[in-house]
Amino acid sequence: MTTFLRPFACLLVLIAGLAGCATPDPDAPLPELGDFRLGHNIVVAPDVRKGPFSRDASTEELTAALSEAIEERIGGYDGDGLYHLGIGIGGYVLAQPGVPVIYTPKSVLIFDVTLYDNATQEKLNEEPFRVTAFEGLQNTAPIIGSGIARGKEEQLENLVTQGAKQVHDWLLDHPEWFEPKPGQVRTPYDRDAEAANLAAYMAQRR
Repeated sequence: MTTFLRPFACLLVLIAGLAGCATPDPDAPLPELGDFRLGHNIVVAPDVRKGPFSRDASTEELTAALSEAIEERIGGYDGDGLYHLGIGIGGYVLAQPGVPVIYTPKSVLIFDVTLYDNATQEKLNEEPFRVTAFEGLQNTAPIIGSGIARGKEEQLENLVTQGAKQVHDWLLDHPEWFEPKPGQVRTPYDRDAEAANLAAYMAQRR
């Protein structure tokens, strides 16, 4: 097992039986975030680890779901700056139904986030920000695993929603990254036109 994957594997074993947190309100207005505007939103999962008692999910399912949740959560900002997210999914559990009551794993998604400033082409966080996202299980008895109460698609949707919220909260904790710069000129950005460059951009900055 590679050095990169070992922490994810250990985390998956330790937290597979823990309960989740509350579901965020998707209709809440966006709080102030300086000159932030989302550019590249790159999610990869080259060596993702599936945790114990988990349903299967393809790399494409995981990366597409998380990318869409990030876009929905913070894609509405329209500042004059431009910032890129590089996200690597390390592990997941999508809890199965029918697991005995003595071991009722809850679903979890683990990923690392790096933020880049387009103006400087530099990382804004030296160490990746680790996100451990659980499902919101407020409508389910704590003893019941989410695999019994929810299907795979609903589990994944809940996980990426929670994960996107944690990324958003992390950005809000660092307003100094998004202070408007004197003489700042808005950087043009066409997300559709840039789609073909996403993989190359991520590979250059690992």
